[in-house]
Amino acid sequence: MRRGQRVGAYAVCVEDGRILLARWVDRSGAREWTLPGGGVEHGEDPYDAVLREVAEETGHTAEVTALLGVGSRTRRTPRRLRRPFELHGVSLYYEARITGGTLRPEVGGSTDLAAWRPLTEVPALTRVPMVDTALRLWRDRPAHGHPAG
Repeated sequence: MRRGQRVGAYAVCVEDGRILLARWVDRSGAREWTLPGGGVEHGEDPYDAVLREVAEETGHTAEVTALLGVGSRTRRTPRRLRRPFELHGVSLYYEARITGGTLRPEVGGSTDLAAWRPLTEVPALTRVPMVDTALRLWRDRPAHGHPAG
């Protein structure tokens, strides 16, 4: 089995009871809400990556206010006519505050919409699991930076 690892940096931007989310579109066209963020490029500091990703996916500029924690997930992906692939994703979750810019969708990327969504509506949204992980870290602020559950 082939294996790979991906490091991502994600922003938790909560303001006035709302969270900033981006709608991710997978290869099949399915859409799920996610956090602004994504892969850290080779040689890029995750701190810089999260700020870049917020700008790319939402049009906003931001400042990091805290490192909330780190999550890790492994999943297997079947591949047609090739060996299965196992991906280990390491996610760094930062709390961030919006400092400027204008909300807009990403152009030519993996998301098609950015929006401020009420925190009370998040449980009803079709979303990736990392949204729940990040909100647990944001609410609980564990000293060890590891999400419960």
